[in-house]
Amino acid sequence: MIWLFLKYSVLSAAFFIFTGEVQAQTIPSYKIDQLDSLIKKSKHPMIINFWATFCIPCIEEIPYFIQKTKDFEEQKVSLLLVSLDMEDYYPNKIINFAGKHNFTAPIAWLNETDADLFCPRIDESWSGAIPATLFVNNATGYRKFFEDQLSEKQLENEIHSMLK
Repeated sequence: MIWLFLKYSVLSAAFFIFTGEVQAQTIPSYKIDQLDSLIKKSKHPMIINFWATFCIPCIEEIPYFIQKTKDFEEQKVSLLLVSLDMEDYYPNKIINFAGKHNFTAPIAWLNETDADLFCPRIDESWSGAIPATLFVNNATGYRKFFEDQLSEKQLENEIHSMLK
């Protein structure tokens, strides 16, 4: 009986892996206080990328953000994709969009509408434009913000800087 259960489990897992039919990830909704707390409490190097489904440069950079984070898995670098989409996109349209584009990194939705409130909490220089990315390593005090699309090389260089 156990053998049959194990065989079924392996076959089921293989089916989901090869067909790509896995349960879509859940997307938490954060207020700026919650996101700020998450960033400040992070014990590992963290990349927080602010994006939206309508932002072409965001969509272009996310795949290599995901890959580069995987390349630095041993150094425990994490990536959080923070959607700035409108409320009616949360959660279903964001989930569907992320699935369609194979976004495998954790995603959160920033449940804020006042950019004058949340932007300076992330970085004083942030005008609200996206893509925007914050690199944080609390262990070393490293914190650097970019308000622009990063190239794959810029991203890799910044990860190396964050890990020094």
